[in-house]
Amino acid sequence: MAGIYLHIPFCKKRCIYCDFYSTTDSDKRSLYVEALKKELETRKDYLGNDAVETIYFGGGTPSQLKPSEVGSLITHIKSLFATADDMEITIEANPDDINDSYLQELSKTDVNRISIGIQSFDDKRLKFLNRRHDSRQAITAVERCRRHGLKNISIDLIYGFPGETMDAWSEDIGKAIALDVDHISAYHIIYEEGTPLHRLLKQHAICELDEDASLGQFKQLKSTLEKAGYIHYEISNFCKPGRHSRHNTAYWQDKKYLGCGPSAHSYDLTSRRWNVSDLSIYMDKVQNGGTYSTEEKLDLATKYNEYVMLSLRTMWGLRLDTISSRFGKRFLDFFMKNAQRHIDDGCLCIDNGNVRLTTKGIFVSDGVMSDLMFVE
Repeated sequence: MAGIYLHIPFCKKRCIYCDFYSTTDSDKRSLYVEALKKELETRKDYLGNDAVETIYFGGGTPSQLKPSEVGSLITHIKSLFATADDMEITIEANPDDINDSYLQELSKTDVNRISIGIQSFDDKRLKFLNRRHDSRQAITAVERCRRHGLKNISIDLIYGFPGETMDAWSEDIGKAIALDVDHISAYHIIYEEGTPLHRLLKQHAICELDEDASLGQFKQLKSTLEKAGYIHYEISNFCKPGRHSRHNTAYWQDKKYLGCGPSAHSYDLTSRRWNVSDLSIYMDKVQNGGTYSTEEKLDLATKYNEYVMLSLRTMWGLRLDTISSRFGKRFLDFFMKNAQRHIDDGCLCIDNGNVRLTTKGIFVSDGVMSDLMFVE
């Protein structure tokens, strides 16, 4: 099985924290849809004989596309690729795009999962992030989705805001639980270089939340959602039973995926490919011929590193016998030698040959995984 990711780069305005490729030049939207179709046609053999199990419209703001454009892309994919009968088809959406007319048109497509970028239920924090919606619109968006038959609903939240108190974060979590959504993705705010948020930090206009407070908010998130019946199946993701994101889980489980659009990444088990992060260049090269992507062949060490990094993100962890069978004794010995201190300090746990991050380890996962990376 395999997945297809379609990057929709259009945004009405940019959020101050986002470092994903996006553009406010929406005039090219219809031409862009045709370019995506052309790339899909050109790369229809990329996944081999693997059936497409998931389609994911990410961004950017995919809800800036007309539902009819979304539907035409899905139809185009089905005409080019073998597809599973029970495909998961997800679209990311901003709350203020989700009105009744939009959902009525979207219901005519095969989209069966929606991921709503709520980020916070506090209007002051939403304004700080330069989001387009307010908390009332966020709640209404979820209610509307249900009325229009969308039963698989995910929402995004951000925590660790400058000056955010535990009480304020707990209130956000409580409102998310009250919505009774199927899936919650929660990310600590990140100060990516080049973003307005990073510039505010460097100008000392804001201060990062200290590590202890951030860890406390993560623990509060985990404990509260688990008490409410959510499964913590990946570092930043929680779901009700059976409602994990099949598309994202495929990334962590080493399945093939084709990414189309500027900045989109693809993986065919032996190499990775990523497209140029420029809308105009992408569209010109796709339509008129020319190179618009870069390819990296993966050696054994890189495959090992990716297996460790991606597997440890999930509740399933990694198998020591898989390291041994796929990469050999040299990599297994390296892993055990470097994992031991993290086992000793309670960041990793090992049980019957299965290795997972603990709650403590999840919050410092970047450091743990860095120690486990193999460098020639």
